[in-house]
Amino acid sequence: MASTLALSLYLPLLAGALALVWRRPSFALYAFVVGLALHNAAMAALYAAGVRGGALSAIQAWKELLLVAAAGSVARAAWRARRLPFRPRAVDLLALAFALVVVVYALLPQRALGGAAGTEAVLLSLRSALLPVAAYGLGRALGLGSAELRRLSWTVLGTAAGLAAVGLVDQYALSVEWWRDAQVPAYFREELGFVYHGPGGMPENFAFNSADGVFRRLISTFVSPLASAFLLGIALLVTAAVVSLRRPHAVVLATLAAAGLLFTLSRSTLIALAAGFVVLALARRRAWPVGAAAATLVVGVAFASVFTSIAPRTHFFPAELAYQEAQARLRGGLPQGDGTLSLEESSIRSHLTSLRADAGDVLRHPQGYGLGNAGAVARRTGTELKAGESNYTELGAETGVLGLGLFLAWSVLLLAGLIRTARAGGDAVHGRAAAGLAASLATVLVLAVQTDAIGVPWVALCVWWLAGALVAVPPERRSLPFEGGERDRPRSGHRPRAPEGGGDRALARLLLRRARFRGDAALG
Repeated sequence: MASTLALSLYLPLLAGALALVWRRPSFALYAFVVGLALHNAAMAALYAAGVRGGALSAIQAWKELLLVAAAGSVARAAWRARRLPFRPRAVDLLALAFALVVVVYALLPQRALGGAAGTEAVLLSLRSALLPVAAYGLGRALGLGSAELRRLSWTVLGTAAGLAAVGLVDQYALSVEWWRDAQVPAYFREELGFVYHGPGGMPENFAFNSADGVFRRLISTFVSPLASAFLLGIALLVTAAVVSLRRPHAVVLATLAAAGLLFTLSRSTLIALAAGFVVLALARRRAWPVGAAAATLVVGVAFASVFTSIAPRTHFFPAELAYQEAQARLRGGLPQGDGTLSLEESSIRSHLTSLRADAGDVLRHPQGYGLGNAGAVARRTGTELKAGESNYTELGAETGVLGLGLFLAWSVLLLAGLIRTARAGGDAVHGRAAAGLAASLATVLVLAVQTDAIGVPWVALCVWWLAGALVAVPPERRSLPFEGGERDRPRSGHRPRAPEGGGDRALARLLLRRARFRGDAALG
């Protein structure tokens, strides 16, 4: 009954969203910025309400369906215009080459590569690897106008502040018993296939476990401190680049997001955020982001040193203590004293050990094992894990050094292109936004060294979509029916001129027909 009711409400909403995205593809980006931040909590709530199995899987697929609708609308408009929506560059060819290698590795027999992934694991890994490529392609095709960039920046900042506010309230108001009784561990276990051993069956990083006790970390609606930290850090960079902090409400929202980031106790995110500020300084040719980078590290260290004094305590249940004691005997005891700053802290030590082992395995097996043999997908499907601590080692384990090399080349060229656009744009909104995205992309690439940052759908879709939209200087792009912006908005009383040349007549007709629907940004 619950599943039927949920689908009866979901399907009309989905149909309306698909129709809207088909007409104006850039609306999908807003849905991703806000919706993906709420996704995990919403799906867990539906599971607790009795929505299970195929019905819940169908609802979870909203993001892929919106992405397909946006891509279909862009492809249709390009087909009718009889040309590509953007002029291909080297960075685009690298993205395409990486996508082709991923597809080839999905088709290669696992046995020939030494892998053991089944069909489900291969498909899940294929989806994960292609999400950033698809988002990047949409960004390149649609572009973004100045007004739209301002709106998106405020949307990201508002989402981050809301995420932090909910997380802080949850951290101090809701107990581990509440999360257990809300069936969140059961949702992870039964629907997603993840078996966790944190307090109450929650993910292990739900809490910081030290010799001083067990302390809650901010997880918010992502139900993950790491995913929450990724969004909060990126929001701070976008805010620093685009949003004017002379506005009091911007300061309030940014302060709330920064507080939420600290309470995630994601030390890797703070280090990566500092690197992002350095890239922002290079892109903007300003000195103040270097000071912001230093302040990030200083405040991060100071907060980590007092975290166990101010964070709320939590606990394991009696039935879980035997497992924790066995892990302590296997991996060594908990760090003494201020474990948050110690390289011997169990989480940091585990990351470093696994990273060295995974990198060695990639070098010993450079051809890769095929898709589905690494990361969260392997854990979820019960496949023998070949790598699991870094996006780079995971890519190397699945697509070999060829796939890893192409991804790294694409990432470096994309980062360089964003910096070039930022410098060309100067203090214009497009230039500042490109600088913020360069810093955000650099942050994600640093995080990917020791975690699956790109595997977080919010990062894969939002960051790469925006990066694609901003990697090219605006004058390079030619208008298409799904593009727009202040530079090509029809003036009152004027009709758009038809482009010269018979090959663009279809494009001219489409522009004339749809001129009255044109707005500030990439519309479809």
